[in-house]
Amino acid sequence: MNKKVLLIEDEPNIIEAISFILMRDGWEVKTHSNGHDAMEAVRSREADLIILDVMLPGRSGFDILKDIRADADLAGTPVLMLTARGQDKDREMAERVGVNRFMTKPFSNADVLDAVRSLVATT
Repeated sequence: MNKKVLLIEDEPNIIEAISFILMRDGWEVKTHSNGHDAMEAVRSREADLIILDVMLPGRSGFDILKDIRADADLAGTPVLMLTARGQDKDREMAERVGVNRFMTKPFSNADVLDAVRSLVATT
């Protein structure tokens, strides 16, 4: 059975690029593009891994990650957080709310694939 990834990202070119590299590697990729109802998508899509953008319309990735970690059924789901802002304070905030891995845009396809593989392998 293929591993499932939920990609919560609002930039179409990033959605397309990440979806392509993961599907080519055998992953089932579901996408969601806003923060308003992202938790509904997280609950309904039952992903093995979540890739979460920091800056989303409606709610920040930090707030969504807090909700994921507070939900007993979802708390153990690995989360790879993406951001265009690579400042130390953003990384520290992500770590405080429980991110498994933090990656700054732009990133290489190989780096995303390696991160996804390693996060799922350790769970």
